[in-house]
Amino acid sequence: MIETPPCCGPLARHWPWSFPLPGTCLVAAPFDAERLEAAAFATAGIVLPPRLASAAAKRQAEFLAGRLCARQALWQLDGRWQAPDMGEDRAPRWPEGCVGAITHGHGWAAALVGQRSAYRGLGLDAERLLSDEEAARLARRVLTPAERERLPADAAALAVTLTFSLKESLFKALYPLVGRRFYFPDAELLSWRADGHARLRLLSDLSPAWPAGRELEGGFCRWQGRLLSLVAIPAS
Repeated sequence: MIETPPCCGPLARHWPWSFPLPGTCLVAAPFDAERLEAAAFATAGIVLPPRLASAAAKRQAEFLAGRLCARQALWQLDGRWQAPDMGEDRAPRWPEGCVGAITHGHGWAAALVGQRSAYRGLGLDAERLLSDEEAARLARRVLTPAERERLPADAAALAVTLTFSLKESLFKALYPLVGRRFYFPDAELLSWRADGHARLRLLSDLSPAWPAGRELEGGFCRWQGRLLSLVAIPAS
């Protein structure tokens, strides 16, 4: 019998953003790496990749919680009881006909999935809000010069956290499409609004279909002490 291991809390479907994303499903769960047991993967029916066999308990618990969320999300999306494998590049390998993204950190994991007929790519990220000191240290690595010039003085920490998170979501959505890694200077956050909508622009040529100057929509929200971001690329 497949059960949820003690290190993982209840799996629950949520939609915390202010706008809908039809044809997708988000499932999230808390987890506690200190409660990870040797039998946890067998209990859950999740295969631990060989490359993670000697990883720290924290990394194994993150993987387990993320795959449990992904399997539950796929089941709720279309009745498919399957967790994505880990590819050679460590990215999730989603079942045929599906796209998705997984995020985990600070004792919380989530997976966002959708049908490939509706979306070419999905990106999801969760971050805790940075302090002013943390944001100041991270800004030079994450933000372009233009983004630093646009930082709002009264919400700089939020803006840095948001920029970091949206660029992580952008990478997860685009990496399977362009087949190459890219980094924080390769995109910029153009704008974001209080209603949770944001706009990003590529600053580097990632592929013929994704040249510099291409703009994409993103979304974000603050939920249960976290900042969640997503990037959804429609199939059209």
